[in-house]
Amino acid sequence: MVKLSDVTLGFLGAGNMAQAIGLGLIKSGTLKSPQIIVFAPSERCFSPWRAASIETTHCILSVFNKAQVVFLGMKPQMLDQFLLDAEREKAKPCKSILFVSLLVGTTLSTLEKKIESNFGKGHRIIRVMPNTPLMVGAGCSAVCHQLGKDSEDVALVKAVMSQNGTVSEIPESLISTFAALAGSGPAYGYIIIEALADGAVKNGMPRDMALQLAAQTMAGASKMVLETNTHPGQLKDQVCSPGGTTIAAIYALEKAGIRGGMMDAINAAVARSKEMS
Repeated sequence: MVKLSDVTLGFLGAGNMAQAIGLGLIKSGTLKSPQIIVFAPSERCFSPWRAASIETTHCILSVFNKAQVVFLGMKPQMLDQFLLDAEREKAKPCKSILFVSLLVGTTLSTLEKKIESNFGKGHRIIRVMPNTPLMVGAGCSAVCHQLGKDSEDVALVKAVMSQNGTVSEIPESLISTFAALAGSGPAYGYIIIEALADGAVKNGMPRDMALQLAAQTMAGASKMVLETNTHPGQLKDQVCSPGGTTIAAIYALEKAGIRGGMMDAINAAVARSKEMS
């Protein structure tokens, strides 16, 4: 089995998500700087990579020549432009590449057709959907692949993504649901944190203190669910004393339709994700 420590990774796209993955591997000591090469058409995102002594390039072929695993980290709408640039550069891999797609809304079958058309047959493709807390080592990523793909490739990609959080292997049919829950989920959390802080500010607490307390409270609640393996409903009940302040607050939330609102948010995000695929 191929070890992650023996692999060279290439990134086509140098932005935040690519940085979270690549620089996270360097910070954890999993890879050394010479084991990563990064392509981008401009200099704009190169500074953090260069600060870590990682090779940067404007040449797509350099990535193909050096790396065995190549992350597609450009914006989804830039994929076709990238393929045109690669064709113009006559950049074709001379070996089998494991392509790892971070592209939202681009299916495995679409990627397979585009990669085969532009780079020939024999390449492998795995799709990954991370979320932004990956940037602070608290990510939640999904890995999906076509049936029959090499389990070593899947294990390798899971090893990469697990350096910055948890990884779940899911069928592509659930990718829109994953996107709605884990991909968009941090935004829901930020709204909750902001709203809790606003409520505290309304009642006289300084905003900086309110935001810090709200964020820490939500982080603590999440940790309780994950580490105690207790249903959140049971944990909620443990905080609700009869006739107390918490049950009064829960009643207000239920009257406002918080559960239905959250479920509607997931439904809306799933629908939009499917439209984009």
